[in-house]
Amino acid sequence: MKKNILVVDDSALMRRVICDIIDSEGTFQVKDVCRDGLEAYEKLKTVAYDAVILDVNMPRMDGLELLEKIQQDRIKATVIMVSTLTTKDADVTIRAMELGAVDFITKPCNIIEAKSDEFRRRILQMLKAVIRSDDAKAQASPQVQAAGAEKAVPVKKPKKLERTGASGKKVLVALACSTGGPKALQSVVPYLPRDLNAPMLLVQHMPVGFTKSMADRLDELSDIEVKEAVEGDVLKKGCVYVAPGGKHMEIKRQADGGHVVRLNDAPAIGGLRPCANVTYESLRTSGYDEIVCVVLTGMGSDGTGGILSLKQQKNIYVISQDAASCVVYGMPKAIAEAGVVDEVVPLTEIAHTIIKKVGVQ
Repeated sequence: MKKNILVVDDSALMRRVICDIIDSEGTFQVKDVCRDGLEAYEKLKTVAYDAVILDVNMPRMDGLELLEKIQQDRIKATVIMVSTLTTKDADVTIRAMELGAVDFITKPCNIIEAKSDEFRRRILQMLKAVIRSDDAKAQASPQVQAAGAEKAVPVKKPKKLERTGASGKKVLVALACSTGGPKALQSVVPYLPRDLNAPMLLVQHMPVGFTKSMADRLDELSDIEVKEAVEGDVLKKGCVYVAPGGKHMEIKRQADGGHVVRLNDAPAIGGLRPCANVTYESLRTSGYDEIVCVVLTGMGSDGTGGILSLKQQKNIYVISQDAASCVVYGMPKAIAEAGVVDEVVPLTEIAHTIIKKVGVQ
């Protein structure tokens, strides 16, 4: 049976392009189209869809207002936003994901981009990922899913690590996430203390501009400092460095023993820039005694190769989000299947697990 999709956009041309893309894939069909959030709200009150493709800027009721109504009325909907690459829309999109949108797709600037293979690939890839995840969750209770995440592959018994504050070890936290990440991060970063006894690197797959909006929003919500990394940043404890969209982030050890951020414009890897594998691999030559690797919700397997490479040179401890709390159980599944996960925990326990391993100053 085909999955039913609702398309909401005030542009007739964009509605037609998106509908053609969705209907071209045998798995999906566009069940309804709406010109604005108000029309969509009336539909969502009575019709259940497998996913909603939602524009940000629309008359009468925009995408953000619709999400607020959906949240207020407790309407169940899997929403994927379509957002233009502007600073204003980046802020709105981050807010949209706070309100429940699972992720976003960047809106084409012109008809040529709209009809490109790349735009088609992004829409279908996102739909497949989030719907597959929703289907899996519908077939099992949260308890069964959580148990299954740990039983699917051998998971080593958690190591008894000394608190860094007591042992004097130099520890770094390096976190990777993708689809569903911006929302998930709000259940992690704001719960970290400002005196966390380690710097934290954060690689979230996002375009230019959106990572700055995400970092600023997390900083507003958190005691710990959060910033979009810039070239030459010196890593310090109690600060989260977000890899900027459109750049790969590496960490380089200095002669004085300190570590700095190095950004580069090397080609995207598997369509990803920033790529978590690049960041993890750069830590092979760092001066940190231990690296706590955290893998959250996301499509694909970015992070796994880098962590496996890092493990050859460094003492690592790997924390993976469980299947039940992931928007897309892709990246955590890949690292679990690699057999190097030390703990599988629900999203709400990620921050506590990080603090337990790292300690405070």
